[in-house]
Amino acid sequence: MRTPAFWYAKPGWKSRALSPLGSIYARATARRLRRGHSLAAAVPVICVGNINAGGTGKTPTAIALLQRLAERGTAAHVVTRGHGGREVGPVRVDPKVHDAGDVGDEPLLLAAFAPVWVARDRAAGVAAAIASGAPAVVMDDGFQNPAVAKDLSIVVVDAQTGFGNGRVLPAGPLREPAAAGLARADIVLTLGPQAAQKAFTTEWGRLIRCPRVIGTLAPLRTGMPWDGVRVLAFAGIGRPEKFFDTLRTLGAEIIHAEPLSDHQPLTSALMTRLEADARHHIAQLVTTEKDAVRLPPAFRQKVLTVPVRLELDDWAPLDAKLSGLGL
Repeated sequence: MRTPAFWYAKPGWKSRALSPLGSIYARATARRLRRGHSLAAAVPVICVGNINAGGTGKTPTAIALLQRLAERGTAAHVVTRGHGGREVGPVRVDPKVHDAGDVGDEPLLLAAFAPVWVARDRAAGVAAAIASGAPAVVMDDGFQNPAVAKDLSIVVVDAQTGFGNGRVLPAGPLREPAAAGLARADIVLTLGPQAAQKAFTTEWGRLIRCPRVIGTLAPLRTGMPWDGVRVLAFAGIGRPEKFFDTLRTLGAEIIHAEPLSDHQPLTSALMTRLEADARHHIAQLVTTEKDAVRLPPAFRQKVLTVPVRLELDDWAPLDAKLSGLGL
């Protein structure tokens, strides 16, 4: 599914027409949250979630959190739903056995940094992780899922888009009203350049009552000299244009940019077409780290990737919360 443009524009006839459905969605979310938690885990549970549907930077945030916890002596496990995968779980992800069709793309990416459990039933996933010896659990997404009590909830926001038109699905990009979601957050992490951060503060800062952390997603320096390289770029993430902007920042010359739907399967037919286009334009195929795990085996050596990593202005607020959990 592509993100509708009207979600991030001033409210117009489409958002107004869909607002009644948004109200129904918001009430359903609120009722679900009022039911209470089915599991109070015996170890700290940290949720990396969002209020927006679509990509805000949760996966790079989860990776950075896992690395920070490891530096502090805690080898946390990840529990995730495994969007797009066939496995119901709980099942521990094994990159040697599973592919994106089995468990989804994000679990495969996260499995390079920590043990990952895929489970449609989050409580069962957390229980499986704990039974396997997890000293702490990082939940990738699940902020609106009440199945497990969270000891720390980090809400990730793209500062450039903020909360869009401020309306709930399908009238806007939100899973619940921004004020309601932010009231449950323990930390709000806003990602983006300085100008976007200032604009976000002006538009939405009044709603934040917990510590706010400022961060950016920066390309990981791999030694690849991108300057002047002709590329055909494709991306199936929440906001593909962010990836294309990153390539331009690195100095790559984008001959063609192909935005795909979030988690879109990279079929052999699609990749064969993109490969032919790249060959015609004498360009290198390039994609995101998350998309790369969905590549058919025959194309994995033909496509370059640009990993991104989270950089925070100040780790102190998050470190203080982790210390409060004994981590």
